[in-house]
Amino acid sequence: MIFYVIALIGSMWLLQSVLGFFQLKSFNRTYAEMRKLGRAAIGRNTALFRAGTVVIFAIDRRNNILEATRMQGVTVFSRMKKLKGFDGKNLLKLTNDDFEKVDKLTRLAIADAIRTCQIVAKGGEVPIKKSLFARLIPTKN
Repeated sequence: MIFYVIALIGSMWLLQSVLGFFQLKSFNRTYAEMRKLGRAAIGRNTALFRAGTVVIFAIDRRNNILEATRMQGVTVFSRMKKLKGFDGKNLLKLTNDDFEKVDKLTRLAIADAIRTCQIVAKGGEVPIKKSLFARLIPTKN
C-alpha cells in the first residue's frame, strides 16, 4: 500500500516537473521574441497562496512600449498572453489611468518592471529577491 502512495506522489511530482518545463519554455520563447523587438523589461509579483504574475515589456531606447505580455496564474498551465492597452506608451511615464485597466496583481508586477528599468537605466544592479526558504533561514552577511 505504501509503495502505491509513494509511486503516486513520485508520478505527480514528475508530471508537475514536465508541465513546469513547458511553462518555462513558453516564457523563454516569449522573452526571445520580445528581445528581437528591443530591450525587455520584466516585472514579477510572486505569491505563496494566490496567483503569481510576470509581465514582459519590449521597449525601445526611449522606454516606449513596443509590446506587452503577461503570465498570471497559480498552476503550471499558465502561459504568456498579450497585455493590451500599453503599446506606444512610455514605461517610465505610465499614469494611474493606465493601471486602472489591469488587476492589482498585474499592477504590482508592472510597478516591479518600472522599478527594475529605473535601476538598470541608472547603471545599478537589480537585487535578487529572496525565496521563502531564504527568508526563513537567517544567514550571516
